[in-house]
Amino acid sequence: MSTSVKHREFIGEPMGEKDVTAIAVLVKCMAKSLQKDLFVDWLKKKLEPARTTPLLVLTSPLMVSHRPIDNSFGSSSVGYITINPALFDWTMSPPPSPRMTRRRKLSQQSSSTTSTSNSSNNGRYLNLKNFPAEDAYVKKKPLELVQQPVHVAQDSLFSTSSGWTDYRGFFNLAFLLLVVSNGRVALENLLKYGILISPLEWLNNFLSSSPYTWPNLTIVLLSNITVLAAFGLEKALSKRYLSNYSAAVIYVVFLVLHLTVPAIVVLEIQGNPLYSSWALAIIVIEFLKLVSYGHVNYWCRLARDDITMKRLQTNETAEKTQMKGVNYPHNLTLENLYYFMLAPTLCYELKYPRTPARRKSFILKRLVELVAFSFVSVALCQQWVMPLVKNSLAPFSDMDVTRCVERVLKLAIPNHLIWLMFFYLVFHSALNLIAEIMRFADREFYLDFWNSETVGTFWKTWNIPVHRWAVRHVYKPLVRNGHSKFLASFAVFSISAFFHEYLVSVPLQMFRLWACYGMMMQIPLSIFTDKYLKGGRAGNIVVWLSLILGQPMAILMYVHDWYLMHYPDHERIPIAPNDIPHI
Repeated sequence: MSTSVKHREFIGEPMGEKDVTAIAVLVKCMAKSLQKDLFVDWLKKKLEPARTTPLLVLTSPLMVSHRPIDNSFGSSSVGYITINPALFDWTMSPPPSPRMTRRRKLSQQSSSTTSTSNSSNNGRYLNLKNFPAEDAYVKKKPLELVQQPVHVAQDSLFSTSSGWTDYRGFFNLAFLLLVVSNGRVALENLLKYGILISPLEWLNNFLSSSPYTWPNLTIVLLSNITVLAAFGLEKALSKRYLSNYSAAVIYVVFLVLHLTVPAIVVLEIQGNPLYSSWALAIIVIEFLKLVSYGHVNYWCRLARDDITMKRLQTNETAEKTQMKGVNYPHNLTLENLYYFMLAPTLCYELKYPRTPARRKSFILKRLVELVAFSFVSVALCQQWVMPLVKNSLAPFSDMDVTRCVERVLKLAIPNHLIWLMFFYLVFHSALNLIAEIMRFADREFYLDFWNSETVGTFWKTWNIPVHRWAVRHVYKPLVRNGHSKFLASFAVFSISAFFHEYLVSVPLQMFRLWACYGMMMQIPLSIFTDKYLKGGRAGNIVVWLSLILGQPMAILMYVHDWYLMHYPDHERIPIAPNDIPHI
């Protein structure tokens, strides 16, 4: 028997690496000579019982597929056929065997070769001796070699008309460049400033005063007065002791007091700006919740005499919830109100979808994320952001435009990283933790804002609780009352601008309105991305640029003004957290 590849028999003996390579050469030759159909017919005759064509006949060299031959021939497994579209190369690999497990398979040498099928050593194998006229596919006459075409009409891959969209390698390259460049910046920061991170100083700064004299904690605890006042007012309204008009006036009065009294206290006590910001953020959240609480109960009072409360509750919600049905005014209980005040939502409903139980592992995972991301965020602020801010004071004071731009670009990267971590920390870790503890089933706290192609889409997707509140209690009521959509959108952005400025200017005790201006600029930017860019990749780039460049500009403006107010001669600029004065 000849020892050439085309006359060797493999009956009951698994094919080795050399044999698989030889088969691949034969199949490749057949593919290039357009003899695929003959090979398919031969394979159907030799592998019994043949029911379907075991090979995928390509119509385009860009098609990618692999299928097991044994799917077409019952339990008698013969291996897999894998198609490599880049080389137009078909490679057959044999079934597994003890001998093959000790060898390096051809599939490990090429990403286009798949793993072998799960069959025993008694499966059928290819018999190349019975292949008809192998020389017709391997050997070519000189004239046939000349006539065989090498070039075909085709576009380069970078051409739009080629239809090629697989650029995964470039994404990997961009990621590596990002890691390398930021790694260099981090190393440069360590060499220049040393290690500024000091958790002990954080703890010392946090515990620098007695808990009994913490003013910001006192503000948060005393805010329950407004919550209880709203509950008492709704109780009186449910019994028709007051008219809706009188209730509206009372609501406006104590909601305004709810915002102004804490602001006055913060301005008077001169507390830590960071802690004051968190305390005022809780005050703002309570304000939005109480507005929703008053609105929904007002709608319930209007509907009490006209329709049944069943029309306010969908069957889907009733199926998901574990709470018993609640109708107005039976929802007016402290338990119902405080569940809403603690739940991760700003929109009040008579009842919410609930999960059947709490998952301890989920809670533990979210807690670990909270601690880890909080530590990393504070560390980045102390190690990376604060030195950059310190070195940015002189250029902004001298109005050196070139250096100001350089400072903004240098601050953009760490600021954006911290913003992304803050987003994950709040909207994923914290809100999911609260939702799991309270068995709150609606976990849609954000959508795919990273794919936003317009500024308007970004503001609708990155903060779902606020978006739902704005649409439900500001936008739609204005539109229903005959106002234009533009005016309703303007009102939404104006409210957002006010609260952004409220959370920045009051703790810093200065009113420069940079946050307000930044939010109001979102209106023309939204119109620009909607009407002129009309979404697409360009719109998404504009959205990211507004975040990457807008935030550091506002930060530097506030920090510059704050330091000018407290350090007019730039004598000393604190870097460590405990060096920040209690303003």
